[in-house]
Amino acid sequence: MTAPGQDLKDAVRRKASLGQTLSAVAWSFFGVRRGKDHENDMARLNPVHVVIAGLLGAALFVLVLVLVVRWVISSGVAAA
Repeated sequence: MTAPGQDLKDAVRRKASLGQTLSAVAWSFFGVRRGKDHENDMARLNPVHVVIAGLLGAALFVLVLVLVVRWVISSGVAAA
């Protein structure tokens, strides 16, 4: 039997590269992931890094949307 919180401590100690974490988060935004790759991610990725990368990805996504909308409005295309 493991001590309470031991699973969380083990998960936080996982070492995956920044590229692997960003790749997993990018695929999750796209919504497509093979089952085998998902299982590998669950075994290797640090959940804290995944949450941070997900928040940064969401902020970047919103920023891009705002910039595109501002560009469309300022170009006069939307005022047709």
